[in-house]
Amino acid sequence: QVQLVESGGGLVQRGGSLKLSCVASRPGFIIDVMGWYRQVPGKQRELVATITGADRINVADSVVGGFLVSGDFAKNSVYLVMNSLEHDDTATYYCNAVARKLGSYQWLNCWGAGTQVTVSA
Repeated sequence: QVQLVESGGGLVQRGGSLKLSCVASRPGFIIDVMGWYRQVPGKQRELVATITGADRINVADSVVGGFLVSGDFAKNSVYLVMNSLEHDDTATYYCNAVARKLGSYQWLNCWGAGTQVTVSA
């Protein structure tokens, strides 16, 4: 499996900014997509933004214009800059990677442990 470690979460005031980072440990794996999802208690995990190794980006409509995803696949890393944060952005943010083991055709959906982002009203 690919190990994903997030950092950068915390408490921020409404209108503020945060940057999340995620580094993947992936010996023997190829990563195709990295990105971010978020979840609040009682709701399903939802897409925030993803990026491929070819820099193809997919961003949820709810964060377009406010959140920016970037990646450095040579460093096995993905980042999320969150601007103009609102209380509704409060959630646990999870790093995600879609990867396959060298020699295998099976793609795996890998998750980090999550980092909490809390936006005060």
